[in-house]
Amino acid sequence: MIKNPFLFLLGGIFSLMIAMGIGRFAYTPILPLMQDALHFTDAVAGYLASSNYAGYFVGAILAGVLPLKKHKTFYLRGSLVISIITTCMMGIFHSYILMLIIRFISGVASAFIFVLASSIVLDKLAISGKTNWAGYFYSGVGFGIFFSTLFIPSFNHLFKWEGVWVGLAIISVILTIFVWLWLKDSPNTVIKKDEQIKITNAPPIKWLPWLIIAYGLEGLGYIVTGTFIVSIADKTSLLSIDSAIIWIVVGLGAIPSCIIWSTLAKKWGFVKTLVFSMILQSIGIALPVFWLTQSSLVISALLFGATFMGITTLATTLARQMVPKNSSRIIGYLTAFYAAGQMIGPTIAGILLSYTQSFNSALIGAASVVFIGAMLLVSGIRYDRIPNIEASPIKSN
Repeated sequence: MIKNPFLFLLGGIFSLMIAMGIGRFAYTPILPLMQDALHFTDAVAGYLASSNYAGYFVGAILAGVLPLKKHKTFYLRGSLVISIITTCMMGIFHSYILMLIIRFISGVASAFIFVLASSIVLDKLAISGKTNWAGYFYSGVGFGIFFSTLFIPSFNHLFKWEGVWVGLAIISVILTIFVWLWLKDSPNTVIKKDEQIKITNAPPIKWLPWLIIAYGLEGLGYIVTGTFIVSIADKTSLLSIDSAIIWIVVGLGAIPSCIIWSTLAKKWGFVKTLVFSMILQSIGIALPVFWLTQSSLVISALLFGATFMGITTLATTLARQMVPKNSSRIIGYLTAFYAAGQMIGPTIAGILLSYTQSFNSALIGAASVVFIGAMLLVSGIRYDRIPNIEASPIKSN
């Protein structure tokens, strides 16, 4: 059992704020500031983003392959320290080659934190019969995006874009202190022989490849908006507000999304809800192509925020229930395919942007990829006949 469930959960939320909200996604609102100061192209911006996602890909594979089961807390803490250092270094060095290396290492650390924190939190929640709390845990990404972006205009005004990175690293240090105190793995997280996981209504393991491929396509498509939406807002004359506000909207949409989608999944079934959320996201990605106004950018940001972490919550929870015995490994493999998509997406999008001088082709391509991923999952809806897929410990008699 968890000694203090609230503080344990808060530790998990803070870990995602550091790794994802700051370590990974702070690049998006800082990107226009860096482009204005350093004058690099959209293609270069895409390469920098892809470098981070390549690191995320490598980290996810390593987290799935390495025997981390007995030392999750140790590796988690080490990864948090690396994430903080690389965030700080982005504000110190101006060399493009060094930035590529720093973003790569940051991506490796982010993947380790995501996989290990997810494994520790989901396993303990399952043992404690609190799996419905998973949505609160994944809201950490939304909180990270929202709160970190609030600081960016002030940091930029006082210390320029370099100071934004350093300031966010200092915030990460403060959050890490609480993660260190509250988020710990322990032997009793391991599922004992007299406990079994209720997975009778989860899809069979033979369907897992469809989930993995679809999740990889989600990574390929969503990341185009995830990388460039603030740049789109920055480069349009239609926006009368600071373009960073668009990223704050993404964070606001992401905060409650995991809880909402988890609740819907219990009523509709996980696969059906996953298909619906991906279709909704594809609409949001394509929206600025057909309707480019201030309102459409805000709606697109809200739809993006409301779906991208919800999709992650649904996919990782579903995969864990299909293969419950080694959660860190299956989440690692799933995350690796997702990261592979992310690694390719920004590079293709950046090249398209530089070639066409328009975001339209990249957005249409990204929306199409996510929609195709949703269609691949349709075959699994039949496994949703029994509602309320939920992992909970059942004591054997």
